[in-house]
Amino acid sequence: MPEKEIGTVSDFFAHPVVAGIELTDTLKAGDTIHIHGHTTDMELTVQSMQIDNANLTEGKAGDAVGIKVPDRVRRGDKVYKVTQ
Repeated sequence: MPEKEIGTVSDFFAHPVVAGIELTDTLKAGDTIHIHGHTTDMELTVQSMQIDNANLTEGKAGDAVGIKVPDRVRRGDKVYKVTQ
């Protein structure tokens, strides 16, 4: 499926398992994303996201959002939105 780069992982928190992502484009809850890096390769549907512990349904370019992820990601991993 086609993908569009929408951000980069800027941080990772182990408890809870959350990726900090610097967005370069919009991202909405329900979107499918692909996180890819040197040792990372995962696809997931965004269930929810937060900025400073406040829930939001859409992040825009320039936002730093937190998203729950199923496994470890690394700083610098690229984040892509999977488009249909």
